[in-house]
Amino acid sequence: MDDGTAQFFLISTDLCLFSPGVYDEFAQDMQRETGIDAQHVWWTVTHTHSAPAVGPPGVNKVMALATRFNHEWDHDYTQRIRRSLIDGIKEARAKLEPARLAIGVGMARANINRRARDVDGKISLGLNPDGPVDRQIGLIRLEKPDGTPIALIANYAMHGTVLSGKNMEISGDGPGVVAAYVEEKLGAPMLYVNGAAGNLAPIYTVYDTPRLGHLSEFRVLLGDRILEANRQTLAAAAEVKLWAGEHFIESPRKNGMGWPEDLARYARISSAGTPLVRLPVRFLKLNDTVVWAAPVELFCEIAMRVRADSPFAHTFYFGYTNGWFGYLPTARAFEEGGYEPNTSVFTGQVERDLTEGVITFLQGLR
Repeated sequence: MDDGTAQFFLISTDLCLFSPGVYDEFAQDMQRETGIDAQHVWWTVTHTHSAPAVGPPGVNKVMALATRFNHEWDHDYTQRIRRSLIDGIKEARAKLEPARLAIGVGMARANINRRARDVDGKISLGLNPDGPVDRQIGLIRLEKPDGTPIALIANYAMHGTVLSGKNMEISGDGPGVVAAYVEEKLGAPMLYVNGAAGNLAPIYTVYDTPRLGHLSEFRVLLGDRILEANRQTLAAAAEVKLWAGEHFIESPRKNGMGWPEDLARYARISSAGTPLVRLPVRFLKLNDTVVWAAPVELFCEIAMRVRADSPFAHTFYFGYTNGWFGYLPTARAFEEGGYEPNTSVFTGQVERDLTEGVITFLQGLR
C-alpha cells in the first residue's frame, strides 16, 4: 500500500513460526536491496503446524521445550524464503495501481478456548467451551476504483492445529484451506493474518488426517463467514493516510530463564538487576483504523481488552508478526498454570505491562 508519502508491505506466509532474528536478517537484506525501512514491512505467519521450520530456534532454545529443537536448522530453506519475500516485495511495488480501502468486521464460530479445566482445577490442552474466545473477523479490502477486488486481508484468531503432529504432509491447515477457498470465490488473493490465538484452537483440533479433522468444513465455518462480512463491507475510501511505527514494551523475564545470544537486542537488565524482555510492538494507522502487532502468541483476552479501550473506530491485532517470543498469557493464566504459562519466557506482570503500554500508545496516536 502506498498513500503517496508512505509505503507499507504486509506479508502472510503459511509457516508456523520463526525467531525475531530471522526477521532481522531478512529486514537487513531487504533494506539493502530496496531501501525500504523495516518498520514498513510486517512479516506474519498463519501458524500452521504442518509446515517446515524456518531458521534457528530462537527462544525455543531456552524454553522447556528445548529438546524439540536440538536438530540443525535448514539454512538453504531459510535463505530461499528470505529471497522469495524480497522478490515479492519488489514485484508488489512494481505493480502499484489506484485503489480504494474498505474496513469491515464479521463473526465466525470456527474457534474455541483450548485451556481445558479438570475438577481439581488443573489446566491442560483440550477444549473449553466456557473459556474466553475472540470470534471477530477483521477485514481490510483493497479494490480498484470500479470496485473490482485487488486483495482481501482477513484477521482471525485460530491455531493452525486442525491436524496433529502425526500428519507428515505440508499443509496450510485451517487457515490455508480458508484462504484458498475465499480466493477462489473472490477472484483475488486473500491474506490470512492470525490474531490473538495463544489460547484458541480450531473447533476440530489435533486430528491425524484432514478427513478426521473435518478440514474441508472450515470453508463453511470461517470461509463463508469471511465472504459474508466482505459483502456487508460497502464503504470504501479513496483518500487514505498511512502511518507505521514501532514501540518497545519491557517486561520482566521469568526467573532462571536464559536468553539466546542472537536476540541480545531484545533483552536488558534493569537498574535493579531484573532481566527484562524488550518486546517490539508495531502499529499501523489507516485513517480511523489502527492495527497493532507483536511477535508473540497472545491470549485473546488481552487483544479484546485493547480493542475495547482503543479510541479508534476499528482496532485489529495481528499476531505472530516479525518473529516469535512464545506465549504471552494473562496474569490469571499464570496463576492457573498449564502449558502456555509454563513454557512462557514472561511473568504474570506481562499482561499489565503490555496492555497499559499499548493503550497508552494508542491514546497518544489518536
